[in-house]
Amino acid sequence: MTSARKRALQVASALAIFIAGVTAGRLHASSAVVNHFGQPKTVLHVVIYKFRDNVSNNDREIAINGIKGMAAKIPGIKNIWLKTERNQIKEFSGVYAIEFTSPDAAADYAESPVHDAWSKQWQAERENSLSFQISNP
Repeated sequence: MTSARKRALQVASALAIFIAGVTAGRLHASSAVVNHFGQPKTVLHVVIYKFRDNVSNNDREIAINGIKGMAAKIPGIKNIWLKTERNQIKEFSGVYAIEFTSPDAAADYAESPVHDAWSKQWQAERENSLSFQISNP
């Protein structure tokens, strides 16, 4: 085989490897997941709570399920989260969240007689709680 043919074969081989690499890269890039997210205008009310030691499991369940009752009766509650999946503050019992349709709905909730009635029972059973409200600009 002449040196010109060897050189041509080497160039063709290098080009084939290059094209295979480009093709593999494009396939990988097109299969990569692109995360799409939004910034809703709702308000999220998140509460980390600790029950008193003497509160029974049944009373704990009644208190948390009371959030469902409020959600059914207070306009502007969009979603609720009641099950604690992960709690980094180990001395606390759990976390719940309420999503409101707007800042006005969150303010109405705070002043609602339904919330006030639930809150009186809740405060008698909890030792401590921290609450946060978050939204987007």
